Amino acid sequence: IFEIHTNEKEVTEKEVTLHLLPGNSNVSLILPVACQSSQHLCGGTLTCTSLETQFKNKVMGENDITLHCVDQIYGVFDEKKKILSGQLKKYPEKLIIHCKDLRVFHFCLRYTKEEEVKRIVCGIIHHTQTSILLKRLFLFSYATAAQNNTATDPKNQTVMFETLKDWCWELERTKGNVKYKAVSVNEGYRISERLPAYFVVPTPLLEEDMQRFQGHNIPIWCWSCHNGSALLKMSALPKEQDDGVLQIQKSEIQTAYSKFKQLFLIDNSTEFWDTDIKWFSLLENSSWLDIIRRCLKKAIEIIECMEAQNMNVLLLEENASDFCCLLSSLVQVMMDPHCRTKIGFQSLIQKEWVMGGHCFLDRCNHLRQSDKEEVPVFLLFLDCVWQLVHQHSPAFEFTETYLTVLSDSLYIPIFSTFFFNSPHQKDTNMGRESPDTQSKPLNLLTVWDWSVQFEPKAQMLLKNPLYVEKSKLDKGQRKGMRFKHQRQLSLPLTQSKSSPKRGFFREETDHLIKNLLGKRISKLINSSDELQDNFREFYDSWHTSASPVAGTTDVHHHTKQYIVVVVVVLREKRNSILIKLPGPQGI
Repeated sequence: IFEIHTNEKEVTEKEVTLHLLPGNSNVSLILPVACQSSQHLCGGTLTCTSLETQFKNKVMGENDITLHCVDQIYGVFDEKKKILSGQLKKYPEKLIIHCKDLRVFHFCLRYTKEEEVKRIVCGIIHHTQTSILLKRLFLFSYATAAQNNTATDPKNQTVMFETLKDWCWELERTKGNVKYKAVSVNEGYRISERLPAYFVVPTPLLEEDMQRFQGHNIPIWCWSCHNGSALLKMSALPKEQDDGVLQIQKSEIQTAYSKFKQLFLIDNSTEFWDTDIKWFSLLENSSWLDIIRRCLKKAIEIIECMEAQNMNVLLLEENASDFCCLLSSLVQVMMDPHCRTKIGFQSLIQKEWVMGGHCFLDRCNHLRQSDKEEVPVFLLFLDCVWQLVHQHSPAFEFTETYLTVLSDSLYIPIFSTFFFNSPHQKDTNMGRESPDTQSKPLNLLTVWDWSVQFEPKAQMLLKNPLYVEKSKLDKGQRKGMRFKHQRQLSLPLTQSKSSPKRGFFREETDHLIKNLLGKRISKLINSSDELQDNFREFYDSWHTSASPVAGTTDVHHHTKQYIVVVVVVLREKRNSILIKLPGPQGI
């Protein structure tokens, strides 16, 4: 971590008092520098340690940068900026650090001794660009030294979905226990290391069938609607893959976000004024907002299938751990008022992302091993939710500040929530799978305990004072309820011209859809005016829907039709078509 200690007088190494967290005793250097953040210029010392704490956030200070948060390092040579990497023949007079949380820091090295410049530049490059082993993460050093410092709030705890009881509770809450059951067949991860120890499947599915498929082709329950329809996901490996198409699908989100974040990583006033006059054009050309729009639109298509057409929806993806997580989470946020509370939203992330096996370690590139796998899918989800919060603020118990703090927590290396690729990887490295070992299992902190980062007064900023809890309307009230549209919404329903290139959630051609799908499904997929009106009605009324717990006494028991949602498939597959989910690993 890099920290600036500011003082009116010159500060020497002996005068600096460091307040270190447990396990943080590695102080690499203390150097006098001048630091210019986005708001002000200040002088002081630059300290490089594993992690240090002070200021309002009890873990991270205003000028702290964790090694995981470093995005790019630039050096300024004779007023020219250059990316720094590897061995340097010449050392810069100024250091610029771009952070993954969109902060920019300038460190002036003109008045620092040459040997110290070499130490700091080489040290930062080495520690931010060299691949590391999982066990070398500060997460484990902190957990080892702070065994007794874990804080938990006994009230309003987030459901972690680490036990069979948690899944049974969710089934009962959504009335999904009518046709689905929680199973413990994967205890000890004996069936699949990708699946959690406990999950929910359709009641007719036998244990021997789950063992035979070893985690693939098993329909896993995500959520049940008030009318009895359900949202499921399934991991399946396609036999044929077009590497070219897969690479396009994988890199489109990376390219869009790379362009998007450059709009915020401004180094000086000249860059600011150069981009200011064309900022909105640059924003649109990044395609990031278009990707958000398409994600929200696809979620509404799924809602239309479940609520209006009373159909079960099965999301299909290679490992069911990227866009299956995103779409299933968006559907639940839109349809389930419980998921719009803070505790409910956190439980949703635990269920769909953490226990769902989203590869946080790879997608955030915590080990700095593969830039190609660093895809901000979870950040895309938070940005989608931000759009909903912005347009329907009273429907959410949490604020935009909460979403920002949550995204920042991705790069704080003392929380285990966003630092593993799967529950199996987490349990293995915590020592839970080795009962014979003498050492006790590590007790890692969860990000949901906000008292670790914030005092009670600061936590109030995470709660929306305008939140209005939705009343549980009965079925008759819901049927007679019509929500008047009051203003035009730009996302996600505004029609836009389709891009000719293959990309993110691109629709098929009209000819292909009409030939391969019946009228009912082609209406769902096509971008007709009638469909847009239906989407508008759903989008305007999603937050007025009653809780799925209400009005569920007449749940339909008959077998429903299934629609399989996957991702942009550009070729015919016998007599059916799959709407393919574009995933970073290629689907």
